[in-house]
Amino acid sequence: MAFDGIVTKAITYELKNLIGFKIDKVFEPDKNTIIFGLYGKGTNFNLLSCISSNNCRIHLTTHQFQNPFSAPNFCMSLRKHLIGMKIKDIYSKDLERIIFIDLENSDMFSKSIRKKLIIELMGKHSNIILADSNDIIINSMRHTFIEKNSNRDIYPTAKYYFPETQKRSFLSLNNFDEFYQLIEPDFTNYLLKNNQNISDLSISNFGLDKIISNTFNGISSSFIKNLINELNLEYLSKDALLEIYNKIIEIINLSNINIHLNTVTNDYYLYSDNNNLHDFKDFQINYFLDDYYFEKEQNDLFKNYKNTFLNYILSILKKYEKRLVNIDLKLSECKDMDKYKLYGELITANLYKMPNYNIKEIKLENYYDNNKEITINLNDRFSPSYNAKLFFKKYSKLKNAKAIVNIQKVETIEEINYLESVVYELNSCQTLDDITEIYDEISKNPIFSNLPAKGINTKLAKKSPKSKLLTKNKNAKFNPIKYIVDGYTILVGRNNVENDYLTCKFARKNDIWFHTKDIPGSHVILKVELNEIVSDNIIYEAAKLAVKHSKAKNSSHTPVDYCTVSDVKKPHGSKPGFVIYKNNKTIYI
Repeated sequence: MAFDGIVTKAITYELKNLIGFKIDKVFEPDKNTIIFGLYGKGTNFNLLSCISSNNCRIHLTTHQFQNPFSAPNFCMSLRKHLIGMKIKDIYSKDLERIIFIDLENSDMFSKSIRKKLIIELMGKHSNIILADSNDIIINSMRHTFIEKNSNRDIYPTAKYYFPETQKRSFLSLNNFDEFYQLIEPDFTNYLLKNNQNISDLSISNFGLDKIISNTFNGISSSFIKNLINELNLEYLSKDALLEIYNKIIEIINLSNINIHLNTVTNDYYLYSDNNNLHDFKDFQINYFLDDYYFEKEQNDLFKNYKNTFLNYILSILKKYEKRLVNIDLKLSECKDMDKYKLYGELITANLYKMPNYNIKEIKLENYYDNNKEITINLNDRFSPSYNAKLFFKKYSKLKNAKAIVNIQKVETIEEINYLESVVYELNSCQTLDDITEIYDEISKNPIFSNLPAKGINTKLAKKSPKSKLLTKNKNAKFNPIKYIVDGYTILVGRNNVENDYLTCKFARKNDIWFHTKDIPGSHVILKVELNEIVSDNIIYEAAKLAVKHSKAKNSSHTPVDYCTVSDVKKPHGSKPGFVIYKNNKTIYI
């Protein structure tokens, strides 16, 4: 997945077809990305340059990106200097991951104005730099200073210098012998150090990919790994190195080049073969990388938002579970409240027998239990009569607390059940749209007061095509999962809001509703005709889907409740997805 010097050279070769095109638009969707709108030969193109440390690259793009309402400073600077300028040349040097775009324009007095756009794609050191014809920097996306431990000064008015490297240039090699002389010392040292014979030396164990990558500039270790795999090389020898050298030369010369994708490692690389010969006028590599990185960033963004929201929900769930533990402890204290009432009554009834001074304990007959003797511990700081008042006060306090805490326990259990249902929904999400819908749902709940920034509608928010609605209300945003089993339609809600709509508005009264018993999951609706008798097999299949779309999907012998939709009610003011039902039956899956 490395955008190395070989890929940079191939991309540059394709982009030469843009020579003569004019820059008519500049956008900056985020702090790492610049998109140049190009027009020429009656055609429009969008050229994307990204300097993200993980996904730095340059290529044409056909995808839409959301731009900020006000353009950042660097974007405004590029618009000022580049709008209307024509591309005179696009090139790279050696196998460096740096692309130069020479631009030219004429002012109103026909004076030629030349500028240079420099896109450096070097991981965390990536940058987009605008310079004049004398290589004086006009502006850059990132400013760096030698005084702040940078290797170069990159800021307005500074002179642009090509970055230095300690690696060798592969293009400077004249023949295989020069290549072998640079690899051979590591080769020999490895044999001596590990006391191995050349016939036993595996290429993978030797780490040839890293040695070539560390020796030559612009060649990534992942490229060499895939190259060795394509050539089916297992053991290291001079002949094997010659085969690798010749293939690298062939690929660098862009002979019969194709771009391949290793589906196991999700790694792309360039290779030279005679199948599907490459036409550089079609921008084949550009558009492959466009789709590849767009999908990769979509997946990364999806995982990031999913994990962010999931961690946030789990942290709130943990707080409510801790609150429930504290409530149970409080209720356990309330179990002894009648004891304090008894103590108060016994002391009050026997005050005439007690001494008129403070004591630590007293033994009295419990007339509620056949006059059995009972020992009552007292606070010797107070008189027996005042101790009786304290016992009555504690009884009253616990009695009131019990009533309040019981209400709190019911509310807390409801919140925990709702949070667990949201956790299930998040774990079941497949797209950014799914996360967006859950975000919209939970943002209306006051318990999510510190909800993280939404951030879903960013430059990578893919606009999915409108799916066919299954609702009576055509304006409703509702698209449940649909199954057809033996001619029967079974619908499954994807989140709590959709569950409510599916059960309470869309389903007919004679339809059959399914849900895992006391387990977070989706509402499942089996569509049936009026007075139709449904076979046990269809009931079983619908119940299986209820288990499949629940937290218990990997469990066995899971209970599923089902009843007609007419027996399902949603209490007023209840949480999304919460319903009550009656006249239900239970089936185990």
